[in-house]
Amino acid sequence: MSRPLAWHVELRRQVGRRRTLWSYGLLLALPPILVLAFWIGSRDASGPPATGASRLVDLAQHGSANFTVFALFAASDFLFVVIAALFAGDSVPAEASWSSLRYLLAAPVPRARLLTSKLVVAIGCTVAAVLLYVGWSLIVGAVAYGRAGYTSTGGLALDWVDFGPRLALSVGFIAVTLLQIVGIAFLIGTRTDSPLAAAGGAVLATIVSSILQSIDALGDLRHALPMAYSRVWFQTLNTEIAWRDLQRGVLWSLLYFLVTVGAAYLLFRRKDVLS
Repeated sequence: MSRPLAWHVELRRQVGRRRTLWSYGLLLALPPILVLAFWIGSRDASGPPATGASRLVDLAQHGSANFTVFALFAASDFLFVVIAALFAGDSVPAEASWSSLRYLLAAPVPRARLLTSKLVVAIGCTVAAVLLYVGWSLIVGAVAYGRAGYTSTGGLALDWVDFGPRLALSVGFIAVTLLQIVGIAFLIGTRTDSPLAAAGGAVLATIVSSILQSIDALGDLRHALPMAYSRVWFQTLNTEIAWRDLQRGVLWSLLYFLVTVGAAYLLFRRKDVLS
């Protein structure tokens, strides 16, 4: 018999939940929707824009690589944030909303092990969502536009040998960046019995951070805000990779993750669980 809240048991429970299936279904639906939108918009056009187009969207139909980069750009700022917040913020409050949390702790399941299993599965589901989305975008792009390599808006051309590692670096950076959303949502989730409040709180924090980042008067303080480096992944596709910005983005994300998760463990250990 499996121990209560063993990782594989928690994984099976979370993957089978309706919100997980809907989240993955939405991710799988977006690339075909983008293809459909491009088809509708280009019916009266003479063909795809020239290679020297100045916008990423203008080059999205030039092959699977460009389509995947555009699909990543479309999802990384908001859709991935919402999904990460949902997976992490819903995990603990869902048990409370089902009135099963106190029974799990009375099993007995140590609070640290309960949080660890929830956190590991939330991170795993988030990373799996990003990987699934990228892989599916590559397939959809190849079917719709062919398997041409990547061409940047500045005219930089990368074949698959060069583009593949850069895409992997981009995806890895995005996954690490989402850890701070996971941490914020997880922390809020240990303080509330409402899954919507936990997930919505993390998304709201991202929106507020985005607004504050537009205020030039804050100066360098803007770089310390959550998700301040969320778009740095795109610099992996430049002629010269901006390693310093990538490193800063990773360090800030890990710092937010460690602080928020550490606070979640500390506060949940002292919390009176009544649900």
